[in-house]
Amino acid sequence: MCEEDALYSKRFPIQGGDFDKAGEVSTQIKSILKAAGLNGDVIRRTAIASFEAEINVVIHAESGHLEFLLTPTTIRLIVEDKGPGIADLDLAMQEGYSTASDEMREKGFGAGMGLPNIKRSVDDMKIETKVGVGTTLRLAIRHGQ
Repeated sequence: MCEEDALYSKRFPIQGGDFDKAGEVSTQIKSILKAAGLNGDVIRRTAIASFEAEINVVIHAESGHLEFLLTPTTIRLIVEDKGPGIADLDLAMQEGYSTASDEMREKGFGAGMGLPNIKRSVDDMKIETKVGVGTTLRLAIRHGQ
C-alpha cells in the first residue's frame, strides 16, 4: 500500500472464527475517521465496507488483516485473508448467496449480503481470489478533503 500522502495508516490483524472480537476493527476505523473530521456519509460507507469485509474474514478464513490508509482525498482498505478463496466470484456477488456454514448462520451471520454491501458502499472495489489460498479485497472510498 502506498503511504506517500498518508494522513493515517494502520494494519489490523483479524482472526478467523473469533466472533468475540468481530467488528472491533471497523469500530476503530470509524473512530479514526470521526476524529479526522470526515463527513457522516463517508464514515457510514467506510464503516459498512470495513465491517462486512472484517466479518467475511471471521466467518470464512483462518486469519487475515485489514490495512487502512487515509489520504487527503481517499480512504483505502486492503483486506487479505488466508482461507478457502471464492470459487465463483459472480455468484458470490449476488445478494443472498452464501457459503457460510449452518453454525455461522445460527450466529446471525452469512446472509449473503457482505460483498454486495461492500460494493454499494465504496467507489472502487477489486477482488483477487484463489481457491484454497485466500482472497484480497482492495477498496477505495473518496472523501475529497
